[in-house]
This record gives sequence, C-alpha cells and structure tokens, in this order.
Amino acid sequence: MSFPLHVVLPEGVDDPAAPSGGNRYDREVLNHLTPDLPVREVAAPGAWPRPAGSDRDHLSRVLGGFPDGATVLLDGLVAAGVPEVLEPHAGRLRLIVLVHLPLSDETGLSAAEAAELRGLERRTLHLATGVIATSTQAAAHVAAMHDLAEVHVAPPGVDRATPAVPSPTGQRLLCVASLTHRKGQDVLLDALTRLTDLDWECTFAGSGTPLIADNRRIRFAGPLAGAELEAAYANADLFVLPSRAETYGMVITEALAHALPVVATEVGGVPEAVGTVADGVPGKLVAPEDPEALAATLRAWLTDADLRRRWRDRALARRETLTGWDETARRLTEILGKIEKGSR
Repeated sequence: MSFPLHVVLPEGVDDPAAPSGGNRYDREVLNHLTPDLPVREVAAPGAWPRPAGSDRDHLSRVLGGFPDGATVLLDGLVAAGVPEVLEPHAGRLRLIVLVHLPLSDETGLSAAEAAELRGLERRTLHLATGVIATSTQAAAHVAAMHDLAEVHVAPPGVDRATPAVPSPTGQRLLCVASLTHRKGQDVLLDALTRLTDLDWECTFAGSGTPLIADNRRIRFAGPLAGAELEAAYANADLFVLPSRAETYGMVITEALAHALPVVATEVGGVPEAVGTVADGVPGKLVAPEDPEALAATLRAWLTDADLRRRWRDRALARRETLTGWDETARRLTEILGKIEKGSR
C-alpha cells in the first residue's frame, strides 16, 4: 500500500492522566504500521461524542482539507455522533470508522439517550466506506445493530511481559480500568465485602473518583502507566475485571501477558480476550452484575491452592498464544487495502 492514511483521533489520545483502551489501541497500532504506509494524524478537540458547535466546525474544516479520494480513518468516538459533519465529505473521501465501543452501549444512558446515539451512529456507519471493530463479537454486534453487510475485525495486540511471581496465598487482587459504572468496580467491592473472613488485598488502578476511602485491604492507585503499571501487574496474583459491557478488554491480555489468571464477566468480546488453552480457561468467566457469583469465584481462588496452580498454568500457556501489536497493524493494513480496492 502506498496511499497516505489520514487519521482523526480524539484530542488527548496520549494523555497519561486519562488512559483508555481506545486511546491505547489507536496509539499502538499507528506506531506499528509499516513505514511503507505514510500516516498523517490530526487530533480533534471536543467532548465527543457530543462536541460543541466550534468543535464540529473544526472537524468539518479538517475533513475539508483532505484531498479528494483520500483514505481517512476516524476513531469512532469522534465520528459516530456527528453524521451531519461527515455527510458533505462522504462522497469524495474514503471514510473508515474504527468502532471501539458502540455509543449506545455505554452504561448509564437513558432509553432516549441510547436511541438517539444509536441513530446517529447508524447514519455515520452507513456513510462510511468501511467499518472496523476490535473483536469478532463486537463486529457481529455492530453489523446486526446497524444492518451492515460487513464489519472488519482487527483485534488488539499486547506487549510480551515478564511473568509475575505468585505469592503463596494468591491474596493480591488487581483491577485495572477507569472508575466508571461500565467497568463494574462497585460489583467487585460488593463481592469483597462477602470475603471478610479471608486474607486478601485489592488494588484498583484507573482514572476517576475512588468509590470508597482507602483502607487496609483496598487501595485506589489512580491511573497508572509505564513502569508503575508494570509494577502493579508484577505484584499481583489474580486479575479481576467485573465490567458490565466490554468490546474486548485489552487489560485482560495485558494481565495474561504477565501470566496472571483472570476472573472477568462474560460480556462482549471478553471471552475472546481471555481465550482458552488445552485444559480450559486461564481463570473464570462469571455473569455481570452478580457480586455473589464473583465472591464465590474469588473465595475458591483464595482457598484452593490446587485451583490457583491450574489457573496459573493455563495463564502461562495462554501467554504463549498472544499476538503483538505488529500483527494488529498488519491486519489493519490488510483491511485498509481491501476497502481501498473494493471502493474503486
């Protein structure tokens, strides 16, 4: 491929104070694209997906500055809520939308808000030349929701890491996610209140307001990146992600890259991220919004040394099957080429 790829990202994609899976995906995959594919990035300021009028105007000017026939990859957070901005440019540009999370799948929305966002996203995706999702489940979900013939899949990669050294008791629990309703930290806290008779400690790493005051067992570490995040994984025994909705769950594969077993909710693309090995799942999947089931799973982990060994062995085996960001970039390049060829 030789055409320049124009990429429109939300402003703040590299802000360490506000890490997100979508931002991490965007940055990593662009960093790993082959030098043979020139990339021109533009950051779009705004409170996406509901930007101010001035930010809509800015995005329109950005799109207007791209030459006819240009391929433009837009982060779905920017594009999906403003079809009226994209529409004047859809006929002359090759617009490709990368959907990290369908807008209406965000938790905490009223029925009216979800319906409005779903309608806006539908209009946007039908304007697009191509649509890309980050898991097989998410692609099928987006295609069914918006009556699309095809949604391409480019799953996230992960950096290989040194396996964490387990403690004898497995008591060090870790949850890495922004402190939002969708990520379900409140469910995990509820589950932990049912385990006061056992020894455990839990670290919550992520941006947002702590749900409770820190105490002896529970620590809110704030957003972590780089060496601090690596240290959090290295000093954990079990990774827990109690999300209510998730298109993939990149932190799951990050945990598995450190050979940490995973307890997560069976939602969206999470089963794809967790994966399986010859003798089963490297951990366990539980129903969302079920603190009792989550507590029972954690109790089993904390009280059964043989189960901990089995899950760790599976996590080590799953670690060997993980693919890197170079594979994601290769897949994305392949998809872009296919879309370009099909649009001629």
